[in-house]
Parts: sequence; C-alpha cells; structure tokens
Amino acid sequence: MAPFEALCGRRCRSPIGWFDPAEAKLYGTDLVKVALKKVKLIQERCRIAKSRQKSYADQNAHDVSFMVGEKEEPVAIAARQDRQLRSKRLSVVKVQWRGQPVEEAT
Repeated sequence: MAPFEALCGRRCRSPIGWFDPAEAKLYGTDLVKVALKKVKLIQERCRIAKSRQKSYADQNAHDVSFMVGEKEEPVAIAARQDRQLRSKRLSVVKVQWRGQPVEEAT
C-alpha cells in the first residue's frame, strides 16, 4: 500500500486524473491554481496524519530520572555458559550487580 493511500484512504491520482472529463478544459494559470489547491489539500491531510501519529507516540513517552549513585556497576560474574548456535559459539554470562543480591543477577 502506498503511503499516500494509507494516510488519505484513497489511491494517489496523477495530475491528469485530478479533473473530471466533463469539466471544461483548463489552460494556463487556472490549471496551476487548481493543482496548487490539490497540493495544499494533500499537505494538510499529511500534516493532520503526522499530528495524530505524534499524539499517539507522546502518550507512551515518559521522562526517566536517576539519582546520584543509582548506577549499578558489575561486581562479579556469577555464571558462564557457552551455547552452540548453528555456526556460532555464544557465551552467556550472568553478572552480579552492585547493590543486588546474587539471586537477582542478570
């Protein structure tokens, strides 16, 4: 699906298809004025869609704050395990962090 079609709910038509065949033929500045009106309409709909998407994204955003000394530093390696994937060998390490018991090591 084209982006224009997703945002506006209809297929994008080329400038040739903007006008009905029954309309009088437009020449010169009239054609430009009508095309500019259509472009402004498209821009406005894109602006509305962008605003709607931003409002949805802003609902999930929140500020994160930390206190001095809150950063957890690694203290010790609690466990180590090697895993064999298809063509790779992967080391998995369990780390104990400062201020956390061994049971909560990640």
